[in-house]
Amino acid sequence: MTNYSHSHICQCLSRIATAHRASPLTITGNRRQTGEQFVNSVLALARGLLDLGLLPGDVVVISASNSDWYLEWLLAVAFVGGIAAPLNYRWSFEEAISAMVAVQPVMLVIDESCCQWYSKLRNNDIPSLRWQVLIGSHLTGYDKTRGALTSEELKKYHVVSLPLDFLHAPEDAALICFTSGTTGRPKGVAITHSALIVQTLAKVANVGYSEDDVYLHTAPLCHIGGLSSAIAMLMLGARHILIPKFEVKSAVEAIDLYGVTSLITVPAMMADLVSLIRERDNGKRRESVKKILNGGGGLPLELIKDAMKFFPRAKLVSAYGMTETCSSLTFLMLCDPTGETSIPHFQSYAQSKCHSIYQPEGVCVGKPAPHVEMKICLDDSSHVGRILTRGLNLMLRYYDKISPRPSNDVNEVWFDTGDIGSIDDNGNLWLVGRSNGRIKSGGENIYPEEVDRILLQHPGVKGCAVVGIPDSRLTEKAVACVQLEEDWQWHETSRELLDGKIKPHLSTAILRKHCKDCNLTGFKIPKEFIKWGKPFPVTTTGKLKRDAIRNEVISQFGLLRSTL
Repeated sequence: MTNYSHSHICQCLSRIATAHRASPLTITGNRRQTGEQFVNSVLALARGLLDLGLLPGDVVVISASNSDWYLEWLLAVAFVGGIAAPLNYRWSFEEAISAMVAVQPVMLVIDESCCQWYSKLRNNDIPSLRWQVLIGSHLTGYDKTRGALTSEELKKYHVVSLPLDFLHAPEDAALICFTSGTTGRPKGVAITHSALIVQTLAKVANVGYSEDDVYLHTAPLCHIGGLSSAIAMLMLGARHILIPKFEVKSAVEAIDLYGVTSLITVPAMMADLVSLIRERDNGKRRESVKKILNGGGGLPLELIKDAMKFFPRAKLVSAYGMTETCSSLTFLMLCDPTGETSIPHFQSYAQSKCHSIYQPEGVCVGKPAPHVEMKICLDDSSHVGRILTRGLNLMLRYYDKISPRPSNDVNEVWFDTGDIGSIDDNGNLWLVGRSNGRIKSGGENIYPEEVDRILLQHPGVKGCAVVGIPDSRLTEKAVACVQLEEDWQWHETSRELLDGKIKPHLSTAILRKHCKDCNLTGFKIPKEFIKWGKPFPVTTTGKLKRDAIRNEVISQFGLLRSTL
């Protein structure tokens, strides 16, 4: 039963259908939809899902690249009370299956970006799966004998007569967004309609999102950052420019062609944008851009200066958050050209003696959004401790169909972010490190234990420790320190002959191929491999002291070569 006093992301449809009825709302390649066309398409798809038999609480997995069709599916599934569960199209087949087994979907929606693992899917891999639907053109391995459908088949028999009477899933769940757990395997996070709405308000207040924006989808819609900003722009009725995935040339072309005013980045994206504009366009300024929200790691100061130079009218805001908190927890204004000064003034802590957001005690990530509560759980006499949070933005629970947390607990339970930090006298949060050793590389999470296990499967690897070290482009990059088995040697080429025979040997290329052969997702494969010739430092319980290993890597090998 619908309760219209509760939040629902489909509340945006009424506004879009009236205020933006005749103006373009979405642009994907050569395809354009007005607000009226987009809403009618969402309603037609919702009608098709109802007629098919989709019920409130049913999970629909979506694995596709960014498009207007993707936005339609997110809203249509929510409209009928379903729960959309976007998969990362970069995942291996094993990771995709693991995620689907966890959430037990009744429907799989897919496009060409996932044809490799889709072709491996068997009918009994996911017992709950009843329907498979194709978005877009022909998909390799797409088999009509499986009873598969297309989006257009679900829509085409329905005259748009569906009233705006949307339904709610149990517990007000809207999405299941996947993040890596402590093992590095996909972990479903149940996010409510209310969380998405308050996140929209936070972005309006702190970044300045508005209905006048022309928003470029640089982040994938399978990530909480891309999802939350997409929902915010839908709620406001802004224009959406969609490219399948971030490629720096197509992003810059879209900015120029459509007069993009707003986009989000991670440090690697910003580095790519700055590099291309400097080298190809001789530093041409993009003055249409008014708002850039950066997440997934702090921007180096030199990159901030470059961003100010090439996007001179853009407000540059950095955010800290996570999937479990529906994206951004805190915001930090790095540059606001509409203010009194056009240089980074870091107003939120200008009263302190700090002259940089990067200090020995950590990285400043700004103040919490108005609806967010944060505190530090101190483990000793130090002012640094575990970062805890609570609020309406918090997830319902990890989605495993077991032991759901009562919804009235959402403001009574503090959530441990897994990060370590402190809060200064001005209310700014400072990040010191991660309690679980997680590596944040290019906006993606890498869990070293997962990579360790893959490398240890190689017969020549006796021991290994994967650590993250600073990187100018990725924020952090994964480096694997490898101990070799006896009689194995390290050679970066395979032409080393000893005693007339090729001895067993390892190299960067060999270990990278091993990771690929073991279906380790590409961004998790270490960027560098180092031969480690002594015992690893461990705790009294035998656990690797990764911080000590990391510090020694930086000390002995420097920061290695840049990945720029």
